[in-house]
Amino acid sequence: MKKLLFLVLMLTTLCAPAQDLKKIFKFATFYGAVNGGTSLSNVDVYSVTDGLTTTTIETPFDYSLALGVRKIARLGYENRANTFYNGTENTFSDAATIGKVKGFEFLFEVDYKRQEGIEYLDQHHFLRYVDDNWVAKVEYLEDGFADIRYFEASERYRYKVENLDELSFLPEALKKGKLSFNIGAVQRLSEPYGYDPLEEWKLSNGNLHYTFLALEEGYNANFISHDIIQYTDPEGNIVAENNEVWEAVVIPQVLADYTERKRNEQDNTIQHSLVVGFDYYYYTKSFWLHSWGNLMPWHYDDGGEFSFHNFNDGEQWYDYSGGLIFGYKYNKHLGVFLEGKYNKYWNREWHDFSIGMNYVIF
Repeated sequence: MKKLLFLVLMLTTLCAPAQDLKKIFKFATFYGAVNGGTSLSNVDVYSVTDGLTTTTIETPFDYSLALGVRKIARLGYENRANTFYNGTENTFSDAATIGKVKGFEFLFEVDYKRQEGIEYLDQHHFLRYVDDNWVAKVEYLEDGFADIRYFEASERYRYKVENLDELSFLPEALKKGKLSFNIGAVQRLSEPYGYDPLEEWKLSNGNLHYTFLALEEGYNANFISHDIIQYTDPEGNIVAENNEVWEAVVIPQVLADYTERKRNEQDNTIQHSLVVGFDYYYYTKSFWLHSWGNLMPWHYDDGGEFSFHNFNDGEQWYDYSGGLIFGYKYNKHLGVFLEGKYNKYWNREWHDFSIGMNYVIF
């Protein structure tokens, strides 16, 4: 939420002197919605250790709470019939570098979700200004399901290709589209991705000294006899009475808790990168194509302990993102579509896609 308040503050302080708030929020939509549904069905687990016993595992219902405000011009292929936003929309074009119109656009959305019993938070906020010759954007993204979170700012020079006739590889119809290229700088603030808290606990043969780590975390091993060991947690509760349970159940949780705590203890790092990209948009009522891409081929190495260069053997790497939205109506009855976006930052990947066909009988 601190990032959200920070971006809202930027919105009001940077833009208010140039234009009043009424103009800033003109055509913007504020929305809030609660969505829910049935999750996994109950599962019966049987045991015959001390006679037949049955345990029922229940998964609470799924839900999402969405709060947001957006001012983003709809592209030609986007559904204009929606009366209300409910926070479940999957608008791939929000990830594009260039919007439909020249000027200022923004999005602020927070989603609290529970899916299959797991609760997590999604956030996507950005401010974007598109001009004929330059693009500026600040963005905060948190995807709880993909476990990725970062703040990004970019400043780019934009070159619009006014005439596509010389691009012989394009079909004649697509030469009527709008194409632009951009180049500039990107600054990203994030946790030190690549940092492995377990690295210091690895032995020379590559194995992990997990029991010693657990003891350092407050767990204890009490030798009751030569073949009985009781393992206790930091509060003194017995968590395992044999090695099988200790290694299969307790140790995985110890490692998960340890790595999460150590990562949370680290300060965020800033990464300065070079970025090059493109954006192409073509639309008719029967055929449309929207594509964009961004490549970061070079990253500044500040020599810090948690610089990603250290986790990549001191070498440069490629970070990239892109999207494609395609639709074609063969006739008034049959149409096909393909939509998707893909990201790879710091060797972490997350993506969404949708593909299908529609057939209208009458």
